[in-house]
Amino acid sequence: MRQVIMLLGLLFTLQAVADEPLSAQDIIRKAMDHYRGQTSYSEMTMIIHRPDWERSMTMRGWSEGDKQTLVRVVEPKKDAGNGTLSVDGNMWTYAPKINRVIKVPSSMMSQNWMGSDFSNKDVSKDTAIIEDYEHTLLSSREEDGHTIWVIQSVPHEEAAVVWGKEVLEVRDDWVLLEQQFWDQDGELVKTLKAGEIREMGGRMVATVLRMGKVDTPDEWTEVRTEAVEFDLTLPANLFTLANLRNPRQ
Repeated sequence: MRQVIMLLGLLFTLQAVADEPLSAQDIIRKAMDHYRGQTSYSEMTMIIHRPDWERSMTMRGWSEGDKQTLVRVVEPKKDAGNGTLSVDGNMWTYAPKINRVIKVPSSMMSQNWMGSDFSNKDVSKDTAIIEDYEHTLLSSREEDGHTIWVIQSVPHEEAAVVWGKEVLEVRDDWVLLEQQFWDQDGELVKTLKAGEIREMGGRMVATVLRMGKVDTPDEWTEVRTEAVEFDLTLPANLFTLANLRNPRQ
């Protein structure tokens, strides 16, 4: 009888844990994990749009865990081979025209990447927001059969970040729908918005991501994902400076 009581107590405890609502930080973590997977490989096109011109680049990207990302330009020919490597918060770029690997200083992480509206930090798929920010659930709503959470993320005082806060919208299948970047004066600077959400690589993915600044609405950069794979085995030397300069894949 005692064993039955203990078993029932354990079942009630497990059910209580299962019913416990997710915290705002849990939701952010799940969205970041969903976006990156344990490992990932993607093929993308980046379109940089300006009022009087537009250009596009075809890219390949790899990631592993929270700390390793590699992006390499495939086309057009004049940009082919340009690469960006991020490991443990450090970033390097490689330009084949000058055959040089250059370390990106932390002060330049907020600068534009390849002339786009994405910053170096955006391209690194950095997940520092999880630990460097305090997360608060502002609201939730039902939309198209999904629950959507709105979360405000304010950096800790000691965090080395440029934003005063970020506001994120996450769907209950962990797709990040929107990410707003606010400056230290409480002004909205730029917004990342998701579009064309569909299944790819075995999970729901926003196949279009558009970044645009508030004060220049006719300027934007869009990344369109043509193919993606998650949780695959990657070469051991993939995220190295040697591979950045002389790719083996």
